[in-house]
Amino acid sequence: LDLGSFVGELTVEDDEISDDVSLEGLEQELQDCKTDDVVAMILSKGAMLRDYTKDVENRLRKSELDSIEEYIKESDNLVSLHDHIHDCDIILSQMEKLLSGFQAEIGAISSNIKILQEKSMDMGLRLKNRKGAESKLARFIEEIVVPPRMLDIIVDGEINDGYLRTLEILYEKLKSVEMDTMVKTSKALNDVQPELEKLRRKAVSRIFDFIVQKLAALRKPKTNIQILQQNVLLKYKYVVVFLREHGKDVYVEVRAAYVDTMNKVLSSKFKAYIQALEKLQLDIATPTDLIGVEARSSGLFLRGKEPLKNRSAVFALGDRIKILKEIDESALIPHIAEANSKRYPYEVLFRSLHKLLMDTAASEYLFCDEFFGDQSTFYEIFAGPFAVIDEHLNSVLPSFFDAIGLMLMIRIVYQHQLIMSRRRIPCLDSYFDKVVNIALWPRFKLVFDMQLNSLRNANVRNLWEDDVHPHYVIRRYAEFTASLIQLNAGYGDGQLELNLERLRMAVDDLLVKLAKLFPKPKLQTVFLINNYDMTISVLKEAGPEGGKIQIHFDELLKTNTSVYVEELLVEHFSDLIKFVKTRGSEEPVAGEVEPIVKDFA
Repeated sequence: LDLGSFVGELTVEDDEISDDVSLEGLEQELQDCKTDDVVAMILSKGAMLRDYTKDVENRLRKSELDSIEEYIKESDNLVSLHDHIHDCDIILSQMEKLLSGFQAEIGAISSNIKILQEKSMDMGLRLKNRKGAESKLARFIEEIVVPPRMLDIIVDGEINDGYLRTLEILYEKLKSVEMDTMVKTSKALNDVQPELEKLRRKAVSRIFDFIVQKLAALRKPKTNIQILQQNVLLKYKYVVVFLREHGKDVYVEVRAAYVDTMNKVLSSKFKAYIQALEKLQLDIATPTDLIGVEARSSGLFLRGKEPLKNRSAVFALGDRIKILKEIDESALIPHIAEANSKRYPYEVLFRSLHKLLMDTAASEYLFCDEFFGDQSTFYEIFAGPFAVIDEHLNSVLPSFFDAIGLMLMIRIVYQHQLIMSRRRIPCLDSYFDKVVNIALWPRFKLVFDMQLNSLRNANVRNLWEDDVHPHYVIRRYAEFTASLIQLNAGYGDGQLELNLERLRMAVDDLLVKLAKLFPKPKLQTVFLINNYDMTISVLKEAGPEGGKIQIHFDELLKTNTSVYVEELLVEHFSDLIKFVKTRGSEEPVAGEVEPIVKDFA
């Protein structure tokens, strides 16, 4: 159907407001409705649009009447619903009034709570201020009031733990009087300060008497100083703290009394110990015990033929090196050793003396640091013991000619330095440095130079013996060098190595001079070989640390062995060697080789 032509036949003359209706866009709307199913169905049935409209109006009218009739049927219910709604409205109005009352009451309560909160904050602030005032007042009263109980203890009480606690309270009161501004400006201080001053003087006086009494016990014979220090004096170390702050003059006196007491006690103990050790000394060497001294000139060296392995000789280290492995053993007890008729080389006594020094110094150093709170006290105390030991060393070392013993003592001091370092106690550092650098090394250098000069200035003709076996002077040198090399193992002392090199050059020169006194070259070579071989054997026995010196003698041994082989061959096969050297590259003359071959056969 042509929707446009069909719609065009419609008239709207019955529509009173048709003039007011705008038909603009109607054509487009009709085109859009072509696809609508309802419109398409209506048009397909050929019904007229106006008839369809009237039909719709009739249906709407009928539906309206049906709806009105249904509302009339339900009118009673609607009246009942209206009554219910009215009743609910009354109830809700009453609830509104009730809730409004509640809201007013809650507002009043909120106002009351706010007032209470303000009052609470005000009361809290007052309480805080009162507590602060109470705390300051209580502290002030505690600092300025002197309880009768404290008076009784300070004046008449026994000095014990309770006395120390009371002394701490007095210390704090005195400190408050000096430092607290509130206490210093209070009128109550005028009444209390004289009493505090009396208490301070009384406490200082009693402490002084107490300390002097305890120091007197240190002077008694056979007193164990360390036990007295640890169990008695350190227990009351707070009295020294009190004196240092509130009795400085008395503190100086107490400290001086302790320094004087311990200085004298330790000095006398070390002096007695040294005197006891001196009785145990075994002399090893004398001024004539030199490498280059002829055996006939000294009774000590009447062993020109002594066995190679005789380790009791002056220059052999032997078992003396064990002292370095026993470095931290307990000190000798002289009366026990004397009762057993034992004698020891001086390095054993030296180690024992310094072991006692280390233990005593460590104990005293720690005590002074804890008791007096400073380290200078230790050095003032040990000025005496150091002087005693220095005096002893100055009396022993000038007449000490044992170079091996001196080197052992140098190594002992080094080990003792390590022990004190591990203990983290530096109190003997300067002393050990002085002993090594001022006492031991210069003396060792002097004794070593005596040995060196004995080789350089040796009378070769007096030393010479018509014997190609190892010479006793060279054996002394080998044992002496091996001993020092062994003592230098692990230390790498360049100064000692330099001295050993000088000694080696001197012995080389002396050995060549001794060899030249033999009439035959072969004997000279044999003499050198035997001495070099002996020297190498001794150095190897001492350990693998022979180093450059051993290498030097190995090379000399190889060189002289080659020379000896040449000399021996020349002695027996001179014609053959001469022929080989002169005619080895030429054609032999007839009859020249046969006699040489027969001689070789």
